[in-house]
Amino acid sequence: MNKIRLGTRGSPLALAQAREVKQRLEAAHGLLPDQIEITTITTTGDRIKDKPLAEIGGKGLFTKEIEEALLSGAIDLAVHSMKDMPAKIPLGLTFPAVLPREDARDAFISVRYAKFSELPQGAILGSSSVRRTAQALRLRPDLKTVSFRGNVETRLRKLGEGVADATFLACAGLNRLGLSAHVTEIMNEDDMLPAVAQGIIVIETAVTNQAARDLVLAINDPTTMAAAICERTFLAGLDGSCQTPIAGYATISGGTISFRGQALTLDGKHVFEHAISGALSDAAAMGREAAAQVKQRGGNKLLLS
Repeated sequence: MNKIRLGTRGSPLALAQAREVKQRLEAAHGLLPDQIEITTITTTGDRIKDKPLAEIGGKGLFTKEIEEALLSGAIDLAVHSMKDMPAKIPLGLTFPAVLPREDARDAFISVRYAKFSELPQGAILGSSSVRRTAQALRLRPDLKTVSFRGNVETRLRKLGEGVADATFLACAGLNRLGLSAHVTEIMNEDDMLPAVAQGIIVIETAVTNQAARDLVLAINDPTTMAAAICERTFLAGLDGSCQTPIAGYATISGGTISFRGQALTLDGKHVFEHAISGALSDAAAMGREAAAQVKQRGGNKLLLS
């Protein structure tokens, strides 16, 4: 591979993540900077900014065009925020590597209020996430919600303009962009369980591109990969629609993985969850078991296909 073509979205966060992958590959293989070329690809999710994701197709809108470029051979590697990837990826693609996980928690951000609990009755919460909205309404059913799409910088600007009293963003993205000073409060995982694979950068390749797969294996973080497999297996097992609020978070200590999965109704009035622990080798089985338990407990209250 004389020139390695790395595809990514063009947002500041996506480019920061692509540069991190590039630097790690250069260090692992002794490559020169000009041997890895970053190619920006505009996705459907980037083009349609005035509608909630759930209305226009969900997570795959941020990966479709990039994955088509992988399958066609136009790029060798793709870098994504793993939480943007649908539970099922296209046939012919795989993700051989993930980077060490950043802070998976959610950040509460407001220019007026220091804590989520300090929001006044009927305050306006801006969010594009059905998960965060449902979790917030579970704690504070009095809140009003408005759709809040756009990249990190756009959402911070909207907040400053008074479009909403507060919003939530991933700590991981803020940290990677050097914007953690905007964090007002870091949410407790008991109150706001993170999205599946939040904080994980994933590298995707074509199954047939063995050279690319071998290249990225050198920077794979096995611990993060085990957590990702557990969480994504949970997501796939639930088979929720793009409007289903789903959360899942795995932590690893020694050789033990502990997972907690959750699904909610859109209004946050009902939450169904399951916690499980086991060996790292059982990560996928644990995700499936947790999904089966949550699905059974939620019954017809959940928007599952």
